[in-house]
Amino acid sequence: MCMAIPSRIVELAGEMATVEAFGELRSVSLMLMNDGVALGDYVLVQAGGFAYERVEHQVAQEALRIFGQVVGFPQA
Repeated sequence: MCMAIPSRIVELAGEMATVEAFGELRSVSLMLMNDGVALGDYVLVQAGGFAYERVEHQVAQEALRIFGQVVGFPQA
């Protein structure tokens, strides 16, 4: 089973984005995204570093809050 943590887009560069979750940054590909994305959007990222779905801001914040409580990460 795979669990995706919502990650916030902090930089865009063509078909690539830098995303942040719990203070960690990583570069991901946007080539699987059907919809456009913008800075500040939240996306789900699959293994291999491909963003595949945009997540509404409130849903992402709630998921990050719950996940942070479960695993002891600092609050987003």
